[in-house]
Amino acid sequence: MIKKLLPLFTLCFVSIFYLHSQKITEKNSGSPFALINLERHQFNFNLLSPGFTYEIGLFKNQSASSSVGFGMATYEPGYAIGLVMNNRYRYYHNFNRRIRKAKNVSGNSGNYIAAAQAIFFSQLRLTTNILGPDDFNVGFYGMVYGVQRTYTKGFNFNAELGAGYYKGDGIDSGFGPMINLTLGWVATKRKSRKPSFE
Repeated sequence: MIKKLLPLFTLCFVSIFYLHSQKITEKNSGSPFALINLERHQFNFNLLSPGFTYEIGLFKNQSASSSVGFGMATYEPGYAIGLVMNNRYRYYHNFNRRIRKAKNVSGNSGNYIAAAQAIFFSQLRLTTNILGPDDFNVGFYGMVYGVQRTYTKGFNFNAELGAGYYKGDGIDSGFGPMINLTLGWVATKRKSRKPSFE
């Protein structure tokens, strides 16, 4: 299991090291940890899959997010539908291009690659066809590509597609896809300006 997760940890480490070596700063701030385009904090209410998402900006184009809602695990042994906790370490790669094209980047409107983890809890599972004990849990570890857009009135959508390893707790493990779609509303204040870059 450790060998399979090593590439994810390596990607996160290399990304952090690269940002520190570049000493990226927000204009006139003097701090390598200042955020140019990312929101410092963003809280979304998800309506399609009832739940919420919290995203915190860490560096110029990297953030961490966690969400709770309903989802589906589907992999070799079968499927499980119920409460899921999604955790992401996101690297947004197209902020500068969107700014050059005069497109909105507020509310973390951009495309990203993310190291992904999801935990499907047995306590609030709705249905499953996986053979095993009634109280099993499933964990997902992999990578996703995501698109997030936040509009003027706060409407937000986020779509992710990826793949990874589903680790069963009391059941069989295996590989499978990860598809995640949320529609909701951003409850926190967003940057009103169109950010610039140096």
